[in-house]
Amino acid sequence: MADPFGIVGVIGVAGQIAQVAVKLGLDWKDAPADAKRFLLEIQTLKTILSETLANILTNDDFKNAFDGRHSTFLEQFGGTVKPTNSPTNISSMVSACKQELDSLLKDLAKQSQGHRVGWERLKGAFLARKTRETVENLQRQCRTLNSLMAADALALSARIHKEVIQSRKEQQGWQADWKNKAVLDWVTTVDYSSQQRDFFRRRQAGTGQWLLNSTEYQQWIETAKQTLFCPGIPGAGKTILTSIVVDDLSIRFQDDVYVGIAYVYYNFRRQADQKVEDLISNLIRQLSQDQSSLPECLRILYDKHKGRTRPSFDELARVLQTVANLFSRVFIVVDALDECQLSDGSRSKFLTEIFALQNKTGANIFATSRFIRDVTERFKDKLTLEIRAQPEDVQRYINGNIDNMPTCVTQRPDLRKEVVTKIVQAVDGMFLLTQLHLDSLKGKRSVKAVRAALETLHTGSQAYDHAYKDAMDRIKGQLKDQEELAKQVLSWITCAKRPLSTTELQIALGVEVGETELDPDNIPLVQDIVSESGIIRLKRWFPNAQVDITDICATYLSFSSFESGFCPTDAEFEDRLRMNRLYDYAAHYWGEHAREAGRISQMALDFLRNDSLVEAQVQAMMTIKTPWWAARNGHEAVVKMLLDTGKVNVDSKDIYGQTPLSCAAKNRHEAVVKMLLDTERIDVNSKDDNGWTPLFYAAWNGHEGVVKMLLDTGKVDADSKDKYGRTPLWWAAINGHKATVKMLLDTGKVDVNSKDNDGQTPLFCAAENGHEAVVKMLLDTGKVDADSKNRDGQTPLLCAAENGYEAVVKMLRDRRPYR
Repeated sequence: MADPFGIVGVIGVAGQIAQVAVKLGLDWKDAPADAKRFLLEIQTLKTILSETLANILTNDDFKNAFDGRHSTFLEQFGGTVKPTNSPTNISSMVSACKQELDSLLKDLAKQSQGHRVGWERLKGAFLARKTRETVENLQRQCRTLNSLMAADALALSARIHKEVIQSRKEQQGWQADWKNKAVLDWVTTVDYSSQQRDFFRRRQAGTGQWLLNSTEYQQWIETAKQTLFCPGIPGAGKTILTSIVVDDLSIRFQDDVYVGIAYVYYNFRRQADQKVEDLISNLIRQLSQDQSSLPECLRILYDKHKGRTRPSFDELARVLQTVANLFSRVFIVVDALDECQLSDGSRSKFLTEIFALQNKTGANIFATSRFIRDVTERFKDKLTLEIRAQPEDVQRYINGNIDNMPTCVTQRPDLRKEVVTKIVQAVDGMFLLTQLHLDSLKGKRSVKAVRAALETLHTGSQAYDHAYKDAMDRIKGQLKDQEELAKQVLSWITCAKRPLSTTELQIALGVEVGETELDPDNIPLVQDIVSESGIIRLKRWFPNAQVDITDICATYLSFSSFESGFCPTDAEFEDRLRMNRLYDYAAHYWGEHAREAGRISQMALDFLRNDSLVEAQVQAMMTIKTPWWAARNGHEAVVKMLLDTGKVNVDSKDIYGQTPLSCAAKNRHEAVVKMLLDTERIDVNSKDDNGWTPLFYAAWNGHEGVVKMLLDTGKVDADSKDKYGRTPLWWAAINGHKATVKMLLDTGKVDVNSKDNDGQTPLFCAAENGHEAVVKMLLDTGKVDADSKNRDGQTPLLCAAENGYEAVVKMLRDRRPYR
């Protein structure tokens, strides 16, 4: 509309009144106080009306409210309340005001005709009560209207913001884009979400609320850069409570795209994929996939390594900090620190890194552990809340499962109450005992038997051992076939080297040692006997488990379907994997089971004597489709067995051109490296698709022992270049591995001024990244061209200065002359 509600007309009249004195030759500064006040109200009215006009013309949603159409404004009032300022009301107010102002303007003109005009003569016109009230009312109504329109605009913005958030969630489809998915999968393919769902599903509804309501938890939630450490005795329910915390965070911040949440569940049986680099990579992936688009720093890292090589720990740490800084708040949740690998220092290094992340980004950290001194020491000055099975939680669990008890319990309210009371008392903070104690009652068929069992419930530090023994006695009391199957299930679940799928477990139980094929009719329905949630450590109950599992794996790998040996094409190999579901596990882990068994059975020896079967097994170990092969994981006994057959191609390559020596060197498995070198059948300079030799991998990671072994062969090309023109020295320098840099320099066979395809020398890389010790070492050779320029014309000094590395800048400025 050209003039909404006639506002333009009122503004025009108000403007004429403001100019009336000028037209009559009067000066407003001489006007009476009342006239001045009225003029100020006229000016204010013009301003308010102009604002109202602008708001109406630019707020279609508000006009929709007045016109009876859909609007966000009406939604904010439940869709039922109309604003009091209806179009008719506003229009009539504007019309009345215009009439009064027109009347005032005419009165001023009339009083000035034929007379000498003065302020005293006009004073009466300005003091007309009705006119002043009309102006004031219109001002008040327009202010209210503008406030409503402002509220409407905020409501519309809120809805748009909500829709944007929903849209971002729906746009998780960006992960389906193969490029982004490739980057995330390159970072890590490990996914803890399935464990989170499983753990949370196993909790009894309502349990854990004591933790969420605690003062400590509330303080942790509300305060940035806060750590909450929750230690507890074994079986206290730490993992289930951790899943409750993750769920609470996910719900609490589900609409806030600026809050990042990442979590890790440590597991003593997954140490192979829970090294510190793996965990940092996983945190990066979780936080990155919560972004609406892939973080640029991650894409740069991927491009740098071409998606083939692995980033260094320092690179991962920098990317994690960068990604974390994309959020306003970050929550890191870590369960079971006591199960983290100690031999390689992963636990200490991981804690150091997440505390550094906290210092730099203000992240909040939640962690659980058993009472282990070196863990509790790291959290001694942190907010701490001990986890113990709370009586109310134990009671909820019992009440939720008591219907599975014998009829004599379920139909006797007094006995039900007695069961709850006795078990709550016996548990004493150990939640796992609750399930074991309940299970101990399931076989009782009389009130007397139940009460007798309740009187003998185990308590104290030995309660688990006694409860487990009782469980085994109950198993032994079953029919012989049921007892044997139950033992086999527990053996596999306890001793497996990685979590088994239901299908893998069923097939493993169906294998008959000595047979050449799998009989489908011999596969049991495992899900009717045991679930994954029943995983317990009972190795002492199954002294022959490792031997039995070794024989089952060797039997499976000796099936007639593998007699053709190595599959010549990827398609055939994929078919073999698909048709033989235990193939992957048996090929990768039979050697580990054999090592732990302490002896090789006749079944395993017969398998090793069959060249075709061994070839089929080795193909599964070394193919990129199933990456857990012996050299990569440092399984010395398996490597020795394979080498002793004399049938293994020690220089065989995967689809990326990597050899067993490259993989062992990359992962610092010195014993395996030595075994492979001792064969004297190894090409120590074998290059993969990126032009990397074993020395590249060792130098890149700073594995000093491996670097020394390779250099000591006297056969290694220490100055070899990869496809990007980079040398082992270049990679050691960029990652700050000073000991490795020294060893390479000491060979006297490396070009310290060698440039990569971008014109960057080892000194350039060390200076750019602030590695002072490496810079000094390179400068001390007296052979380094410190003024060498890269392709963009930058020098080491310029890059060090840009990045604020003062010590490096000083060294470069004070350097000895280049010879």
